[in-house]
Amino acid sequence: MSNDTTLTRRRFLEVTTLVGGGLVVGCQIQKGPSPEIMAARKPSTTPFEPNAWISIASNGTITFTCHRNEMGQDVHTSLAMLLAEELEVDPREVTIVQAPVDPTHYINALLGGQITGGSTSIRDAWEPLRRAGATARTLLVATAAARWKVPVSECRAENAAVHHATHGSLRYAELADEAAHQPLPADVALKPASAFRVIGKPLDRLDGADKARGRTRYGIDVVLPGMLRAALAACPVLGGKVVSFDAAKAKSRKGVRAVVDLGEGVAVVADHYFTARQALADLDIRWDEGPAAKLDTGTILASLEHAASSPGAVVRQAGDAAGTLARRRSGVLSARYSTQMLSHMTLEPQSCVALVRPNGETKTPGQDGVEIWASTQFPQGAQGIAAAAAGVDPARVKIHAQPIGGGFGRRLDVDFVGQAVKIAMAVPGTPVKLLWTREDDVTHDFYRPPSLHVVRGAVEGGRIAALEHKLVSPSITNRAFPGVVKDGIDPFMTEGTVNLSYSIPNLDLRSVIQEVGIRVGYWRSVSHAQNAFAIESFVDELARAAGRDPVGFRLAMLAEMPRQAAVLERAAKEAGYATKTGPGRAFGVASMECYGSHVALVAELSGTAAAIKLERLTFAVDCGIAIHPDQVLAQIEGAAVTGLMGALRTKVTVQNGRVEQSNFDDHPIPRMSDVPPIHVVRLENEETPGGIGEVGTPLVAPALANGVFALTGKRIRSLPLEDGGVEFV
Repeated sequence: MSNDTTLTRRRFLEVTTLVGGGLVVGCQIQKGPSPEIMAARKPSTTPFEPNAWISIASNGTITFTCHRNEMGQDVHTSLAMLLAEELEVDPREVTIVQAPVDPTHYINALLGGQITGGSTSIRDAWEPLRRAGATARTLLVATAAARWKVPVSECRAENAAVHHATHGSLRYAELADEAAHQPLPADVALKPASAFRVIGKPLDRLDGADKARGRTRYGIDVVLPGMLRAALAACPVLGGKVVSFDAAKAKSRKGVRAVVDLGEGVAVVADHYFTARQALADLDIRWDEGPAAKLDTGTILASLEHAASSPGAVVRQAGDAAGTLARRRSGVLSARYSTQMLSHMTLEPQSCVALVRPNGETKTPGQDGVEIWASTQFPQGAQGIAAAAAGVDPARVKIHAQPIGGGFGRRLDVDFVGQAVKIAMAVPGTPVKLLWTREDDVTHDFYRPPSLHVVRGAVEGGRIAALEHKLVSPSITNRAFPGVVKDGIDPFMTEGTVNLSYSIPNLDLRSVIQEVGIRVGYWRSVSHAQNAFAIESFVDELARAAGRDPVGFRLAMLAEMPRQAAVLERAAKEAGYATKTGPGRAFGVASMECYGSHVALVAELSGTAAAIKLERLTFAVDCGIAIHPDQVLAQIEGAAVTGLMGALRTKVTVQNGRVEQSNFDDHPIPRMSDVPPIHVVRLENEETPGGIGEVGTPLVAPALANGVFALTGKRIRSLPLEDGGVEFV
């Protein structure tokens, strides 16, 4: 999933016509017009144009085909604002539809596929969507000028119309047909930030009213005429297989339509969900639990410890860290940090509706195509797994991507889509909804990887003179996107190290890929959170050992990162930070750059080790230009709550190959009583936007750990913190 920079440099815009007249502007990222684009120039009978972002119909409808999936992070509003700014329309007047699978036109250039994740939506769309809007506006203005026979310079666009001092106004709807035949401009000028009228301005979420009123239909809400329901019994050990089962009793139940062997489990299809669920108990399944049946948390951690002796792959180096530390007779600190496995705990469990149409003559499932209704961050992947399951070409699979009730990286994996297709093949021509229970979801997740961090360092002259850090962890990317990992480097393991903010003369940062026998997946902020916990905690240890204030110690190493220094100073000021506090009160600090944004956090704690209270979390963030400022605050707050889940008491453990947690009671998410006041201050500037959806997560654990030390003198080097002998109340 590397960033192909040639994609970001090519900004070839195509103009095509729609049936009924109108203007469509989209983005083409190949070297020349594709056959699909050439075909799209002809009148079409379909309601979407796969190469289009904007359509302006002759009836006045302005439509934005959103190429990223909405999962609460606000892309429907924020991306529409990018278009609306340059198109000179009110974003509230734009109709938003979800893009079909089309990686040629809707590819995420930062991730290499049609993917929503990695805090990339705004960063990827920042220029292309504005340029698409500006191109449409330029064509419309040129059309009006030609009709009035006046210079283009005398015309201006505003409020979905072109205006002229003498000739009055023409609505975009009146110009759309003609504009579609205007020659494509060689280039278009984008507005300076000082001229923005939409970007950065207050706006209610465009989907907010429907969500507040329960009108939004998530994947779990999809109901189709004649739809059947499916329940699944998966092998309790990940990677295990079905040996045998007896379907006779289940099939005798009224309403049961089919029993399907998926290899990894058995599904029952019935008229009603609870009929299917009850029938699972009738199957008497025998399992081959496979080699993972011997797996437990102890063996997982032991494998990481064993791998720590490997030299690993070099992520980043400067100077001679090993030599500098070897020459010192004293003052070298060493530590080991570790982070736990976690489940995603999306509020909407995995579900998928699949319809496999049979061939009318042969009754062979899949030959006439497949339709999928699912909440997914990776519709391109959903299409691929559905096609493989049904044995059809991916072009014959249509994905209806639904709003997502919580993604956090879990819905980058599409295993449940493949399962639904295989189940639907047993009842061809009939839609089937597969619904996982919460227990299915927790025990068969793609977990946040466990990690071990081996660190050494020394201080000289009030700054870190040398730092070594080695991350040992499984590679998500090796499984999810084979071929991306090169020379032992998984780019999604090095986040937070390759972009380390501090200026340290002698630096040696490495990573070791060590598989542990359990499937792992991308979890909100991925390795930023794990590396930040180890590095920011250890930086705090070095500061304390040197007798330095943790904030001033960090600032001394941020002279070359003024934006990072600014957020740290601002967070400390807003929090009322003080090195020395009264008894029973303390502050913890953490700071980092991630996803192109700069963030710092000060956590204020009170109490004792037996009863620690979180008084307040104070964030300062510099994300460059904030497209939708209110949503920036909301994302930081929500990500902070995710950070609390990873920091306080939640964990996934394994015994005999079985995940021991199964629901919110033993894998808790933070309750309202766990969440302190969260204060967020945003530093404003005109820098290119950074990512924001995950930025609030990584610093929570290290800030709390550092605060616990300041409060109690107890240094906790593993997560969750409550396993280290403290309790939060």
